[in-house]
Amino acid sequence: MTISVLVVDDQPLVRLAVRDILVDGGLLVVGEASDGRAAVRAAIETAPDVVLMDIRMPELDGIAATALIRANTDASADASHRPRVLVLTTFEDDENVVAALRAGASGFIGKGAEPDEIVRAVRTVHQGEALLSSSATRALIARAVGRGGALRSERWEAALAPLTPREREVLELVAEGLTNQDIAARLTISPHTAKTHVNRIMTKVAASDRAQLVILAYESGLVTAGE
Repeated sequence: MTISVLVVDDQPLVRLAVRDILVDGGLLVVGEASDGRAAVRAAIETAPDVVLMDIRMPELDGIAATALIRANTDASADASHRPRVLVLTTFEDDENVVAALRAGASGFIGKGAEPDEIVRAVRTVHQGEALLSSSATRALIARAVGRGGALRSERWEAALAPLTPREREVLELVAEGLTNQDIAARLTISPHTAKTHVNRIMTKVAASDRAQLVILAYESGLVTAGE
């Protein structure tokens, strides 16, 4: 099945370039939007599998648009078809990484990425994986540690309390950016078992996707800078 994509960016030339990259990569571009409000409307009208979202835009920025797209999908009659949001931007700073992920984005990649990296990123988030570019990951860690994330509060301990030792181990690997296949290989278990662990963790901590697990792992101190 061809993956459908909505491209959101306030610069026409960027949208054109991204559209060409996606089409050349075998993906289907079902729409474009030049600002956050138009993106929310287009997401409702076209029901894309993935929204490729810029952050800095007029009217409504990409972070707010992401939150609205997720909220509208959750409230719709067909909440099962929830578009994944992949943030594509030049602003790979810690504030935007954390804000985008908290708003419901499944990944974050720079506009300077190679065409094949962008196509691969779309396919990755469509499969339910979290996608963070290496620089974005470092920024996320720096923010979490700088904010005292490495010091476990009662709140974070309570969030992690339901997890078994094995599930905590799996959560650490998710935070490293490993896929289910990678986790299976690292722990010498089947990919199905790895997926089951991840799904159980998401249920126990009320996370909507793997990106939310990454935030939990860093902010709880389960994963710290240098690990």
